Amino acid sequence: MDKIDQKIIRELQRDGRLTNQELAERVNLSPSPCLRRLRNLEQQGIIRGYSAIVDQKRYGLPVTVFVRIKLQHHTEQDVSAFETAIKNIDEILEAHLMTGDWDYLLRVIVASLEDYERFTRQSIHRIPGVAGIETSFAYGEVKRTNLFPAI
Repeated sequence: MDKIDQKIIRELQRDGRLTNQELAERVNLSPSPCLRRLRNLEQQGIIRGYSAIVDQKRYGLPVTVFVRIKLQHHTEQDVSAFETAIKNIDEILEAHLMTGDWDYLLRVIVASLEDYERFTRQSIHRIPGVAGIETSFAYGEVKRTNLFPAI
């Protein structure tokens, strides 16, 4: 991947609905080579898809929760079972394997505190092998971007 490919990616991160003509103009290429590069980035899996950026509050899910999870045991079977379970829970938008005192950090969105309680009781508590849960509620968002830094 070269600097032109990186420019293509950054422009699409800014606006995924650009036409090939508009994209080509923004990265100073003619349309045919731009489209070839774009298709190559998609085929390589560097660009994995396109989606809409939605305002979660207006959608009806205003509460963002960061949940730290500790597992009782770290056997391959327990880790796999936990990771499989959380992949099927819609409220979990992100799940990161972490270093430090906690094993996972989850970003969860829900409609209310009551919904978070339900989520915890009906989803997280039912996963075998969870030893601890620590929750932090975000009461504001300072920055959110999908735009990678230039390299």
